[in-house]
Amino acid sequence: MESLLADIRKIIEQGRRQAYAAAEQTAIATYWNIGRRIVEEEQHGEERAKYGTKLITNLSKELTQEYGSGFSYRSLNDYRRFYLSFSDLEILHTCVHNLTWSHLRIIMRETMPEGRLWYMKEASEQMWSVRTLERNVATQYYGRMMASQRESLALPKPVVVTTDPMEYIKNPVVAEFMGFRKDYKFDESELEQALIDNLQQFILELGKGFAFVERQKHIVTECDDYYIDLVFYNYRMKRFVLFELKTHKLTHQDVGQLDMYVRMYDDMMKGVDDEPTIGVLLCTETDNTIAKYSVLHDSEQLFAAKYMAFMPTEEELRREIEKQKRFYLEQHGGNKQ
Repeated sequence: MESLLADIRKIIEQGRRQAYAAAEQTAIATYWNIGRRIVEEEQHGEERAKYGTKLITNLSKELTQEYGSGFSYRSLNDYRRFYLSFSDLEILHTCVHNLTWSHLRIIMRETMPEGRLWYMKEASEQMWSVRTLERNVATQYYGRMMASQRESLALPKPVVVTTDPMEYIKNPVVAEFMGFRKDYKFDESELEQALIDNLQQFILELGKGFAFVERQKHIVTECDDYYIDLVFYNYRMKRFVLFELKTHKLTHQDVGQLDMYVRMYDDMMKGVDDEPTIGVLLCTETDNTIAKYSVLHDSEQLFAAKYMAFMPTEEELRREIEKQKRFYLEQHGGNKQ
């Protein structure tokens, strides 16, 4: 009896989930078609809609009386924006699995068309919660990733799993989840502890494929003992990723230290099937001169990224993304686009 009851409960719950998902997909398609008709009526075959029309206001009054809530002026305007944001229904259908209308409303905040498609695909494939998606859009996850990549990942190009570190490392890293006030002074041990205490959020910020391995990794040599702040493994890149944490601006001494750690890890810890280890310096500020004239320059295994321990404004983040893009170009000689 207990086994039968458990099986029936699973069947009911699975059926309810499937029914909910089907209803959500039907609702999304309905909103898209409503938006399409509104746009068509506004434009009357013209390239641009006539301004000053009261079409949505009048529609809202009629539809609300007939069908109840869900057809307010704001809702109808959202449906209109939805169609304008994703006018290709075929692409929408291929990317909308696992997403709700709440997801799509957040994605519409992204101004770049290719960015909206990217968020939609990633949120669906990675099964991001609404809260995770909202944070990623607010922190311009797509813009930060694209700023340091060589090629656009905009859909509908096929997505290929790559071992290129620049497909995974974002700069700047937004780490407001640590809970530090904007004016709070913290040391490296506090920074490390805050990242460990918020490991799940930190891994989500880092991107796909990261798994935590160890903190303060102890490496013994004939002459001395060394401790690497944080060690991760990325199963997509098939390589270890070392993080050194600094509470000051990037220096050439920091780069030299990281270079040594990466070489040691490759020599002593890397498996025969692993790709070469990469190292990432997280610091409060990068430096174009060091990017150009230190061993960081043109290195395929060393990277530096600025972390922001608070949630920046949209304008602050936009400026920072452009600044770190110039830093990337200095590191790579300006010849990798």
